[in-house]
Amino acid sequence: MQLAYFMFYINQKAWVIAVNMGYGHQRTANPLKYLAFEGKIINANDYTEIPINDKKIWETARNFYEFISRLSRIPLIGKFIFSFYDHFQKIFVFYPKKNLSKLNIALKLIYFFIKRGWGKHLIEKLKENPLPIITTFFVPAFMAEFFNYPGEIFCVVCDADINRAWAPLNCQKSKIKYFVPNQRTLERLKLYGVKPENIFLTGYPLPLENISLQKNEISKMEILKEDLKYRLLNLDPKNRYFEKYQKLIEKNLGKLHKKSNHPLTIMFSVGGAGAQKEIGIKIIKKLASQIEQGKIKIILAVGIKEKIKKYFEQIFSKTNEEQFFINQGIEILSGNNIEDYFQKFNLALRKTDILWTKPSELSFYNALGIPIIIAPSIGSHEEFNKRWLLKSGFGLCQENPNCITEWLFDWLNHGYLAEAAMQGFIKGEKMGTFNIEQIIVNSCANF
Repeated sequence: MQLAYFMFYINQKAWVIAVNMGYGHQRTANPLKYLAFEGKIINANDYTEIPINDKKIWETARNFYEFISRLSRIPLIGKFIFSFYDHFQKIFVFYPKKNLSKLNIALKLIYFFIKRGWGKHLIEKLKENPLPIITTFFVPAFMAEFFNYPGEIFCVVCDADINRAWAPLNCQKSKIKYFVPNQRTLERLKLYGVKPENIFLTGYPLPLENISLQKNEISKMEILKEDLKYRLLNLDPKNRYFEKYQKLIEKNLGKLHKKSNHPLTIMFSVGGAGAQKEIGIKIIKKLASQIEQGKIKIILAVGIKEKIKKYFEQIFSKTNEEQFFINQGIEILSGNNIEDYFQKFNLALRKTDILWTKPSELSFYNALGIPIIIAPSIGSHEEFNKRWLLKSGFGLCQENPNCITEWLFDWLNHGYLAEAAMQGFIKGEKMGTFNIEQIIVNSCANF
């Protein structure tokens, strides 16, 4: 095993693949970058020398999804059109359990294009050095298998439940293996026909820099625990949760600090297509007094799209909120590129007390001891992520943003958000990145 580790770190034995359609698949791949060949993540839809026809198919899919996401915010007609589209990616109810291996329209369409050569160029390039593939989107996994990729193929699931399109055409004959974040996705893949031996319950890959200083000491979780000890002080200002669960807290974290090292901080994450940015404005306007007094800090995580960043800057430049930038009461978190953005995002999370987001892949960040305020879901998969968050006790659905000064402080004073933070820390899977590495190392040793 030691020899396998040595060879792995010398040769970086994996192709890590994502797609830059929204942030979900790229965010999932980012913590795995240190496993990638030459430390580079490949975007299947935007790599060097990608054929024009392949690029057009990917671009059509991305543009359509972003258009539909924006359209969903339009009352009546927009919601109707999005609902019609979402029907084709619907996740069926789990009970009663039954065989769900029947192909859906989305999967048939994917294979229609693959059979006509979509993705063949990428797979032929990877065959020149057939390392294990780790892809955070299912389509490259299907491409690799269809075009007879000789190495191992792993697919990382980034939702709490998934539809039939995640599983291949013929599951019983497929060699694609899955890294899944929770028990439900494991059971769901089996209902789709995936062989149990091809499913690994690893947990979602979280950024190691938010867990531990040293990767080889990740089980100590010193960074995560230290951040959570400060966070709980802001989330439980009346000590309601602490009074009931002091022993639980101290057993898992040790003694809490006497004072937090930052004001109550809420991060609102804007979707890649700019979805729900209006909620961020409402949050700031309603909490303006507390922000101005330095009691609350708001971080608007806007990604890498300049037009979304400018949307917020232009609004603040026309209002009194502009002065809050001076005392750092409001921060617009953006990046020049996706890696820069994720690095800033992960760093900002360390002093974030509440993550307010639609139930995307960020739902799994609850395991870092960060409670989730759940914005309205967009799409069937996010609806199931929301259900998982609520059932697990990791998050709470947002109430009316116009009444935030009432319900937010009620939640804080009753310790509800502190409870969600500890639930996520204790019950959430934090070692996903490390677990995936272990499996890849073993794969390399057997290759």
